[in-house]
Amino acid sequence: MLPPLVLSPVYRRYLWGGRGFATALGRSLPPGDDYAESWELVDRGTDQSVVAAGPLAGTTLGTLVRERGRDLLGRAAPLPAFPLLFKFLDARLDLSVQVHPDDARGARLVPPDRGKTEAWYVVAADPGARIWAGTTSGTDATAFAAALRGGRVAEVLHSFAPRAGDCIFIPAGTVHAIGGGLLVAEIQQSSDVTYRLHDWGRVGPDGAPRQLHVEAGLEAVTRFGPVGPVRAAATPEPGVRRLVISEYFLLDEIRPLFGRWQVGGDERCHFLAVLSGRVRFDDRFGLPPLGRGGCALVPASAGPQKLEAEHDGSDAPLLLRVTLP
Repeated sequence: MLPPLVLSPVYRRYLWGGRGFATALGRSLPPGDDYAESWELVDRGTDQSVVAAGPLAGTTLGTLVRERGRDLLGRAAPLPAFPLLFKFLDARLDLSVQVHPDDARGARLVPPDRGKTEAWYVVAADPGARIWAGTTSGTDATAFAAALRGGRVAEVLHSFAPRAGDCIFIPAGTVHAIGGGLLVAEIQQSSDVTYRLHDWGRVGPDGAPRQLHVEAGLEAVTRFGPVGPVRAAATPEPGVRRLVISEYFLLDEIRPLFGRWQVGGDERCHFLAVLSGRVRFDDRFGLPPLGRGGCALVPASAGPQKLEAEHDGSDAPLLLRVTLP
């Protein structure tokens, strides 16, 4: 049996990042105001989540997938690598307008990669923050290409003002951008292929415009029309709403109703991210309580786990759960 696993975050620094992981999630960060992404679950070559505590401390996620695949993944085993990546994003500035290829296009790359379908959950939103997702109604491939090449792409992008708690599903091939002033939780296929279509006219740290991938990006754009927040669906589990069902992952929002909630026991691994409140595993695991921003991976072999959910001051417990289909 594998116990519940708390993993160390892997930070990425980009010009659009900030200090939100410290101010909003209570993280201890080194100096700098460009902490853009915190990878909480990753198994991509040298980019590895590492077990932070317990008897498996120091073990990488990739090692567990290779050596304890059945215990970790259950019915999804065997797999060559963990197929999903979970991260928090702190957008101090607008991200570039971008698109990700689908699996078929990713497989043709050198070296081959997965496509990238993803979903965002808005953890916090400043007044006036926006999300760009999809295109305006009536915009087809020809009109989009003309607008992009003519410097008018903003005119054909669908946008809206998100609220905390919104979930946006972005299938591969959808044009999108996260706006400044948003803290977002993202679950995605484990892929790092991004085509930057438009960067709002800004320059990188070297003073030069950042590279665009117009032609490859236009080929990868396969979905047109506006994309907005999903409509959550009730589930048989009290306090659990299903946000996304895709061929790659399931995403649930959980508001434990009775101070205790059970996860696991279904031959699947479950990834949990705490957005507010506190969650405690059974004392026998010796794990600290998970507060806001805390994450854990519950292996399939751990069986059903009863979690104690507690208020943190005035904040009621709120979690996201990711499972493989």
